[in-house]
Amino acid sequence: MAEERDQEFRPVNQILGSQPSLGPIPADQVFPWTVIAVASYLIVNGVFGGLFADDFQKWLWTILIIGWGMATWWILTGGRSWRFLSKFVGVPTWTRGIARYLSLLEANHEVKNRKTKRRSRRK
Repeated sequence: MAEERDQEFRPVNQILGSQPSLGPIPADQVFPWTVIAVASYLIVNGVFGGLFADDFQKWLWTILIIGWGMATWWILTGGRSWRFLSKFVGVPTWTRGIARYLSLLEANHEVKNRKTKRRSRRK
C-alpha cells in the first residue's frame, strides 16, 4: 500500500524551486533595470537634451542606451550559465599551519640588528 502511494506521488506546486520572474523578466533584474532606465532617460534628456534636433532622436538614443545598459547588466549579473561577476567571489581557503607572526616593523628592526651583530663580530 505504501509503495503504491510513492508511485502515485506528483508535485502539487510545480513552481517550487524555480526562479521568480515577472513574465520574461527575472525578478532580481527588475530594480537594477528600472534604475538604468531612469538614469538613461535623465542623462539623454537632461544632460544631452539640447544636442538633438527633435524628440525622435532623443527617444531613439534613450531606448538604445537603456537597451545597452540592461544588456550589460544582464551579462554581468544575470544568466545562470554565464554569470560574469560571480567568478570574482572568492572562496575562503582554510588551512592550518604554525607560523610566527612578525610585523614589518619588527622584521626591519631584526634585519638591522643582524647587520650590527655581524659588524661587531668582524671587529
